[in-house]
Amino acid sequence: MRIGELSRRSGIPVPTIKFYMREGLVSQGERTGPNQARYDGEHLRRIKLVRALVEVGGLSIAAAREVLRLMDSQGTDLDTLGKAQYALTPRREQPAADDEAGEWAARQVDELIAERGWAVKSSNPARRTLADALAALHRLGQDDFLPLLREYAATTGRLASVEVDALLERPDLISMAEAVVVWTAVGDAVLTSLRRLAHEAETTRRLTPPGDGDGDGDAREG
Repeated sequence: MRIGELSRRSGIPVPTIKFYMREGLVSQGERTGPNQARYDGEHLRRIKLVRALVEVGGLSIAAAREVLRLMDSQGTDLDTLGKAQYALTPRREQPAADDEAGEWAARQVDELIAERGWAVKSSNPARRTLADALAALHRLGQDDFLPLLREYAATTGRLASVEVDALLERPDLISMAEAVVVWTAVGDAVLTSLRRLAHEAETTRRLTPPGDGDGDGDAREG
């Protein structure tokens, strides 16, 4: 197919496709002339994957490039899958000085991981991300959030179990690698969206006086 058809079938503008190619996210097509190239189904699949990572998953171009490099590794194995997932978590710079809140938060994360019996490497960047979030809550005096952390961990533990069940049904490590990348990047957006929808629904259920519920929010406006 020509690039115009590739654009039509992927729903992505030609300039964006060319940008992905310049950035090394998508391979160049097979040259058929001075200004023409031919593309195949693998290009179409790759472009859709890149779009999901960048536009839905929110990855930077550099992060997406690294994730795809790991996913394309000729030596794809379980360790590579882990590295690909690590690359999906933004790396945070070490602060100039750790304060009491940061040290406290790091201990909370270590204790939680130990309580759950999770085999998690010290290099997992999500440790730092979680510790930074807890430290921010602690500085703001939001320590009543801490008991919820155990419930979050239990819930996400159950979710991880069914996700890994589905992952292991994939036929090979290559398809597993793609699933890890897509489910992590896009799955984060799905979970965040579901949580916000559920918050509104639960708050409305509890705070709306009996008899006032008469349909969805749009129907009540005007």
